[in-house]
Amino acid sequence: MTSPQTAQGGTQQRDFGTLTVLGWAGEYGDGRDMAFLLVYSLGDGVGGREATVAAMHKLAQEAGLPVGTEAVDAAAAGRRFPVTLIVEGGQAALTMPKLTAQYPAPPEWVAAARGRGQVYFMLATTPWPQAPSGAAVGEQSLREYVSEEMMSSAAHCLLPVRTLAG
Repeated sequence: MTSPQTAQGGTQQRDFGTLTVLGWAGEYGDGRDMAFLLVYSLGDGVGGREATVAAMHKLAQEAGLPVGTEAVDAAAAGRRFPVTLIVEGGQAALTMPKLTAQYPAPPEWVAAARGRGQVYFMLATTPWPQAPSGAAVGEQSLREYVSEEMMSSAAHCLLPVRTLAG
């Protein structure tokens, strides 16, 4: 597993609070690396933690991402899927309803993403106030957050890796 890296400068939105993007690469069941991308809130929205959780559930629903442990395959859903990912020049640009985020992807993340042609994307509904944008997140802290409970309350999606050329 490569060291997790957060994007600098989270996106502040009234209902969600500060949204942060975190990425890492690691083995995914078959011995090959997978690039992972996680969007989570710090839980600092106007209505507090409960309102943040509700807003994140609504964001998942608007993006066509069911909450639970099953991953939606965006490639199978077709080109009209409302969540897209472009990987170009060491950057990953994620676009979904109400959110556009850039992640400065390290070379090992880019290699895993291109090697598989897809990225495992998670939209967490559980806030993670201990991991503000740009802060160092260690493997142990990430493992503790990405628990069974968090996974069962998150939306999961396999996003095809696209480039600016197509």
